[in-house]
Order: sequence, then structure tokens, then C-alpha cells
Amino acid sequence: MAVFRSGLLVLTTPLASLAPRLAPILTSAARLVNHTLYVHLQPGMSLGGPAQPQSSLVQATFEVLDFITHLYAGADVHRHLDVRVLLTNIGAKSAFLPPLPSSVQNLAHPPEVVLTDFQTLDGSQYNPVKQQLERYATSCYSCCPQLASVLLYPDYGPGELSVESLDVPLPSTIRPASPVARSPKQPVRGYHRGAVGGTFDRLHNAHKVLLSVACILAQEQLVVGVADKDLLKSKLLPELLQPYTERVEHLSEFLVDVKPSLTFDITPLLDPYGPAGSNPSLEFLVVSEETYRGGMAVNRFRLENGLEELALYQIQLLKDPNHTDNEEDKVSSSTFRQRMLGKLLRPPYKRPELPTQLYVIGLTGISGSGKSSVAQRLKGLGAFVIDSDHLGHRAYAPGGPAYQPVVEAFGADILHKDGIINRKVLGSRVFGNKKQLKILTDIVWPIIAKLAREEMNQAVAEGKRVCVIDAALLLEAGWQNMVHEVWTVVIPETEAIRRIVERDGLSEAAAQSRLQSQMSGQQLVDQSHVVLSTLWEPPVTQCQVEKAWALLQKRISQTRKAHG
Repeated sequence: MAVFRSGLLVLTTPLASLAPRLAPILTSAARLVNHTLYVHLQPGMSLGGPAQPQSSLVQATFEVLDFITHLYAGADVHRHLDVRVLLTNIGAKSAFLPPLPSSVQNLAHPPEVVLTDFQTLDGSQYNPVKQQLERYATSCYSCCPQLASVLLYPDYGPGELSVESLDVPLPSTIRPASPVARSPKQPVRGYHRGAVGGTFDRLHNAHKVLLSVACILAQEQLVVGVADKDLLKSKLLPELLQPYTERVEHLSEFLVDVKPSLTFDITPLLDPYGPAGSNPSLEFLVVSEETYRGGMAVNRFRLENGLEELALYQIQLLKDPNHTDNEEDKVSSSTFRQRMLGKLLRPPYKRPELPTQLYVIGLTGISGSGKSSVAQRLKGLGAFVIDSDHLGHRAYAPGGPAYQPVVEAFGADILHKDGIINRKVLGSRVFGNKKQLKILTDIVWPIIAKLAREEMNQAVAEGKRVCVIDAALLLEAGWQNMVHEVWTVVIPETEAIRRIVERDGLSEAAAQSRLQSQMSGQQLVDQSHVVLSTLWEPPVTQCQVEKAWALLQKRISQTRKAHG
């Protein structure tokens, strides 16, 4: 069976009958498409007649909104698929409803295959129907020249799709601001302009529901606030957030695909109110269950500033049935970031100059991150661990390779009476003095690197396959040049300060000062191959490390197979 990168799914069954069959339809589509699946709703359309079928307007009712929500919720099972419900022919109740576009719509990923749930009488891949389907698809959307077509219903077996319309309303997922009870068949009101906001990190199906409802309600312009800067500080694992420009790029592509007739104003969200709090031309705001209070606060802010309240539309959260104990039970970007922990984020370095039998990991993290505890866990799994602090003590010791050069550079008054270097006195000389610090690091870092290479040879002699260099200043010292991968342990700065105060007896100010003298967690992650976090209970950290170790073993095996 051929697998296509992008496809278009044309759904022709009435929504009430289609809802219980969505799971097998999406599963069948997922077998044929491995990247982007566009979904075009045309309930009631026939592909069996001689006349060329025409795209018709689908009235936006609460049933339609609920169906779109359930479709995205069902699609979340197929994580490899980027599903996009096309909204061009779905219209809200409005006196200023735009006509259906007469031109072919260009999509970001031109479909290579068109699929449908249309049922032929004999349950076969009936060629005239497939030809009609191909003609219909190409009359609406830009498709690949060699467009293939597939009727999905044979995959279900003949009995399943012969069920008559169930007329059972879908569970309600959209709550308008009005307390009046809503009917599934009730048309959705259209507005000139509205707003929606969020972080939109790793655009997922819950985001797509929020955006799709906003796109259906808006007839002219949609303002989309994208959280940035201070609003990101409280996020879980903020170091793994996509950059603002990348989030906007993915968001813009999705919005233009699903409703190109709208004007989109994508803007940074720098405070809790954003443009929704100050733009007098806006009429509605789409929020989720957890941001509904924020929507109420926006309306209070508008009233205080002489602006009319916005109509609020509240969207239920999508549940994630596969979440683990320490993950949120909803589909969320936070969970996606958690699942990135331990995974390879970028290709490893090629280091032909290192011993061929040894794979070297550089382990780093800000002070208080739990880096040393992760090093011990890796040691327990079989890694040879090189402690750079221990090597530093060896280098500074009388007779050590750094002892005489450091004494000559900084004077004998840095010594204890017994001749040992007083590292506190030495530290006070270089702390906050970039020139003096460079003199010291120019002496010490190359010496510690040389000692680390000697330790690597010892690891080879002991038959170890993996060596971990545990070094807080790994990147500052340039030691990434002698490792295959950089692994970083991250922790929120507030938690790091708490740990430093508790562990070292420092004041909060002193702990803060220590962190400010190091690279930030974000700077470290930007140069890392694998990220871990000790934010949760020890068993969670252990699971992360075991996952990272197992994936590492696979990489090493694959590398060795590739090199014969």
C-alpha cells in the first residue's frame, strides 16, 4: 500500500451519522498519509451522479463546532498526522457572509491523495466515483498533478457504514457567553473581528480547536496574541519552548490554510490583557476552560477603560488519555515538552579524534540543577564518569600541573600556611573581574581538559562504552569540542536558588549572584543534544535518565553498524 506525505479527506456523510465512525475513518486515513491531512466537510454531497459536484456552503451551527472539536480530539491518537480542518465553505450566521471562493485554494502542502467516506452501493473502489472525487478535489484545492484517490469505507467492513443517521447530538464542547441554553442546530453568530490568544508552542490539536472556532466566528479579521517574554517565565520547561518566530511561522501557515479569506494580525502577547483589552474594534474573544477567568478579567479591564465587553466563547479542554502520573490530563504543550526530555534534539557531533571505542557525553547544568545526581545515575547504568571538580582539585594541589602557574600569576598570598592554594581567596580575586578570571581560566581549563583525556583512556582500558564528563562550565570552557553530545540538566531558577541556599548555606542574594555568573539554562539548552530535568520526584528523574540511556545505546549501535 502506497503511503503519501499529504492528503485531502472529503467527508460526505451527515455529521450525526459520521461522528461515531470518525475513529476508523481517521485510522484508515492515517495508514495512507504520514504528514499533513486536510479535512473538507461537505455533508450530504453525492459523488455518484453524472454532474460535477459543486462545493456548497455548510451552515456553522454548534453541531458543526462540536464535530470539528471531536474530530481534532480523535485525531490526537495519530500523533504523526498534522490534521487541518478546512473552513472555507463553513459560514457563520451573518448579514455580511462572503461568497464561496471561485478560485482554487492553494494549500501549504498540496495533497498527493484524496480520500472520502462516500459509500458506493457495491462496497467497491468504483472508478467513476473516484474520478468525480478527483475532479471535485482539484476544483477546490491545489493538488499534486498525479492525484490518487481512495474510497475509505471498504476498510470498515460492509455492515458498519450501512447504519442509518443516528441523529444523536454530539457532546457539547463550546460554551457561548450567553446563559441561554443552546441547541446543536442553532446557527453560530458571525462577527466582523475577534481575538484569541495563547502560547501556541508546538501547535497541537487543542490549539487547532481554539483557532478553528475563532476563524469560524470571525468574518473579516482575527487578532491572534502569541505569548512572549515575561508571560513565558511561568511555563513548564520554558527552555524547550519554540522561539517566538518559529511559533508564529507554524501558526500563520495553519491559519492561512484553514481560512485564507480572513485577515490575520499575529502579535506578541506581553501582558495578560493584550490587544483584546485595548482594541475597540474587537467583538469576541475565544478562551479555553482554564483561561475563561482571564477572559472575564479582559472584559472588566475594557469596561474600566470605556470599551464594550467582548462576547466570550469558552472551549472545553481536550483530554489526553495517554498522560502519565506527572503529566497534565489535557492535550498540552507542557506535556509535549516533558516528553522531549531524554530525546535527541539535534544530530551528535562527529569526533573522529576521540577513541573509537568510546562515546563521550558532556553533562552540564546551572548550579543547583541536580547535574551531579544525574551523573551518578548514569554511572549506575554503566557510564564511566569524569568529575571535572575532582580534576580541578588535582590540578590545584601542590605538585599538580596548575599549581605553579597559578601561584606565579596570582602571588604567594593565595596560599595557606601549609602551601595549599586557598581557593576562596583565589575566587575573591577573580570573581567579578573578567580580566583576572580569564588569566585563571586560560591556565586551568586546558590542564583539566588534558586530565579529562587521560581519564578517557582509562575508560577505554576498563572496557567502558560511554564516558560522561560532569562539568558545570563545559560550554564556557569549550569542552564541547571533546564530546559527541552535550546533555543539560534544567531547573527553574527559583528552585535552583532554593537548593543552593539549602545545600551551601548561602544567602539568596549570593545564590542569585552565582547563577548570574554562569550561562543561563536557556543558553545551555540552545547548544544541547539532550535535555533532562530534576524538577520532579527522584523516580521521575530516574525514568528520564533510563529513557535517555536506552536511546543513547540505540544511537551507538546504529553508528557502529554504519561504520562496519
